[in-house]
Amino acid sequence: MSLSHTSISGLRSLLSKGEISARDIVDDLLLQTSQRDGEVGAFLSIDAERIRAAADQADLSLPLGGIPIAIKDNINALDEPCTCGSRFLSENYRSPYDAGVIRKLREAGAILFGRTNMDEFAMGSATENSALRVTNNPAALGHIPGGSSGGSAAAVAAHFVPAALGSDTGGSIRQPASHCGIVGLKPSYGRVSRYGLVAFASSLDQIGPMTHTVEDAALLLQHMAGHDPLDSTSLPVAVDDYLASLHHGVKGLRIGIPQEYFADGLDPAVRAASMAAVAKLEQLGASIVEISLPHTEYAVATYYIIAPAEASSNLSRFDGVRYGHRTSQPADIMSLYQQSREEGFGPEVKRRILLGTYVLSSGYYDAYYNKAQKVRTLIRRDFEQAFQQVDAIVSPIAPSPARKIGDCSNPLEDYLADVCTIPVNLAGLPAISVPLPTDGLPIGLQIITPHLQEALLLRVAQAVESA
Repeated sequence: MSLSHTSISGLRSLLSKGEISARDIVDDLLLQTSQRDGEVGAFLSIDAERIRAAADQADLSLPLGGIPIAIKDNINALDEPCTCGSRFLSENYRSPYDAGVIRKLREAGAILFGRTNMDEFAMGSATENSALRVTNNPAALGHIPGGSSGGSAAAVAAHFVPAALGSDTGGSIRQPASHCGIVGLKPSYGRVSRYGLVAFASSLDQIGPMTHTVEDAALLLQHMAGHDPLDSTSLPVAVDDYLASLHHGVKGLRIGIPQEYFADGLDPAVRAASMAAVAKLEQLGASIVEISLPHTEYAVATYYIIAPAEASSNLSRFDGVRYGHRTSQPADIMSLYQQSREEGFGPEVKRRILLGTYVLSSGYYDAYYNKAQKVRTLIRRDFEQAFQQVDAIVSPIAPSPARKIGDCSNPLEDYLADVCTIPVNLAGLPAISVPLPTDGLPIGLQIITPHLQEALLLRVAQAVESA
């Protein structure tokens, strides 16, 4: 019996009936991975012995007991590697602690199943910036899986695992979920602990689940969300019951269609699939309202000032002194810093560090960083005003389906492709990608709701998935 195509809820049902064991699940998934990950490239490391031992000890009475979950390789888990897709941490670093979200998943009974590939330090939208391996899109080998959580998306899409964790700074959960044809949820900023996530841009990063179904995403979020005193950005607010209202439908809800997200340049297949989903929502009883988010055109420029600025600060800790790569023969302390970083970081990371350092430097802080923060406020106000008119907003995730690996000659092309996802991070809102019917490459629909309204978000997403 192959279990690789079974959802989390399906696996839990089989486990509770005693029809399968946790060991049956992981043995099946390890077999699938060993046979096919050579061509997909989703994982950076899998400790089969550790996984089997965890399965043998799984407490099936727990809500996620016996369920394997893959982990993006920028989330720390005790005594496991955490390379961030970089040579800087690939040599000998092992985490000395569990991230907050890992602790919660362990407490719920989940089994950690391998470390997934990613753009180096989460800087990219194709997983082509990984220093360690190439990841293919399981839906179309030779095409990118998206990024930076491309390995997690590929692992789920290839049915190597029923679920994976990703992180989303400017679309890094939703965009690869869209490209690979799975569900990807970015929670509200502060809803899920960031403790133990290797920081890219601290005011934007969030950890979220990547699954096959909306129900599975709701179940995982239920056991990931909540206040963590170890994370100063974690909000001390109650966690809703995300499964309780999942099937309440969209009748009577007002769904906003932002004109800026359906502008010229949108791939015809993306436009057609997105508008077909909007028509389905209307058939289900939702009211469709055209809205405007007028500062969308400034979102990409704003993001690529704020995110690199925070990255240049966060990545200063990688200096060759305390952990990670250290150059072999430094002449002095300055050459130790310079050569370790030169050898350890890839070109995209260096590009963003340089950009971030520049916009924070004397004479340019007010001209760039301070101005970007002001525009960020305007983008957030656009959403606040829109949510006075509508309950949820829907849009494409990406302007086009997944391109071929190696087809991007200019990093700016990939930067601009995040125009539909970046504003959500700047505003700190929850959003989800739900796969849509299509004859070609996978396409996802983005759903956005007000801050901390994940229950509503999942309710709309479930209606889209069911339709």
